[in-house]
Amino acid sequence: MLQKFQNHLLHNFHFLNGKKILLATSGGKDSMVMLHLFQQLDYKIGIAHCNFQLRGMESFEDQNFVQDYAAANGIPVFITQFDTKAFAEDYKVSTQVAARELRYNWFYELLETEKFDYILTAHHADDNLETFLINLGRGTGLEGLLGIPEQNEKVVRPLLAFSQEEMEVYAKLNNIQWREDSSNASDKYLRNKIRHHLVPMLKELNPNFLSSFHKTQTYLQEAQVMVEDASIMIYQQVARQEEDIIYFDLQQLRKLPNYKSYLYQWLNEFEFSAWDDIYDLVESQSGKYIYSAEYRLLKDRDSLILSPINFVDEREEYFINENQKEVNIPLNITFCKVADISNVSNKAIFVDADKLKYPLVLRHWNEGDSFQPFGMNGKSKKVSKLFKDEKLSLIEKENTWLLCSNEDIVWIIGLRQDDRFRINDTTNNILKIQLE
Repeated sequence: MLQKFQNHLLHNFHFLNGKKILLATSGGKDSMVMLHLFQQLDYKIGIAHCNFQLRGMESFEDQNFVQDYAAANGIPVFITQFDTKAFAEDYKVSTQVAARELRYNWFYELLETEKFDYILTAHHADDNLETFLINLGRGTGLEGLLGIPEQNEKVVRPLLAFSQEEMEVYAKLNNIQWREDSSNASDKYLRNKIRHHLVPMLKELNPNFLSSFHKTQTYLQEAQVMVEDASIMIYQQVARQEEDIIYFDLQQLRKLPNYKSYLYQWLNEFEFSAWDDIYDLVESQSGKYIYSAEYRLLKDRDSLILSPINFVDEREEYFINENQKEVNIPLNITFCKVADISNVSNKAIFVDADKLKYPLVLRHWNEGDSFQPFGMNGKSKKVSKLFKDEKLSLIEKENTWLLCSNEDIVWIIGLRQDDRFRINDTTNNILKIQLE
């Protein structure tokens, strides 16, 4: 196995040569085999061990075993202890999720503080099969059927090409000592049930099942590459991006023979999960939306609009004093006295400075706000009605600011000026207010 492993590293993980690598070592058979293999090769290694304190004294005996092995072999070792159960309760997650979160956060800290280049874990082919079966049972897309990736950024899994059986034979031939995790014998966890019952049955039906499974995953990975290529091409036809907001053209989207697959491919990275609701959004009425943890997908007429969640505080206000020449938060606006009017646009207005009451206020619009547009002979119009006339999306409404004098709106910024503050024949002081 050593020669096979060395060739595997040479052909698939050549970037590890000359790097400082950290081996995640639990003390179990898999991680001790990985550690032994790297000891036989010319790599700069260190050991990282997590004590999750989930098995009483057994957890501390594992810790001592790893520490003693590192000391006996002159290998740098890093140990940490977690109150995993408390973390799981605090963040309302399962113990397994808590352990994974704690483990990988610590690994990345070590990479930074101890100047390691990569963290290596001992996941093998049987682990990969178990992950595939778990995802298959839960319902997943193509990506979920690809199993455990060989590399995620700085995390590398060099043993995925090797079976549990190969590793056990290697361990026995080389008299490798390891610690047995008593929880692995329990059927409390889904992974253990699959490991103890389903996988042996599959291998009994087909002794070469792992090899066949590996071929299947290779085909799936090739299919995934094709899907990603097609997704990029279609995305360019359907989507446009303005800063951090993405607009999906529904007319173009509906022309696709299977637009749901494309939506999944495009939106999966934004951690959406309510896929049926997202697909229904395409035919929903305007104004409906779906949230993920950090993003919102909004149906707006002929578009789906993806944007980061902006929790608008309607109470947010900014005050502008009479002598200020500019403001930079929340918008870049300049104020200057001018002799006459020029270049009037939605980005710049000219007002009678003597009609303004200071301090001016920049604030979000509220339901019920009204202003007096030009040409309406002093009649008021709801700001919400203006938004409807202008066909603004919910996101555009949320990002609209008002410049006010006392309670009166001077400018719906970027849209309309209020008639009450316009200049006339009696105006002596003209103030130009411009949105940069």
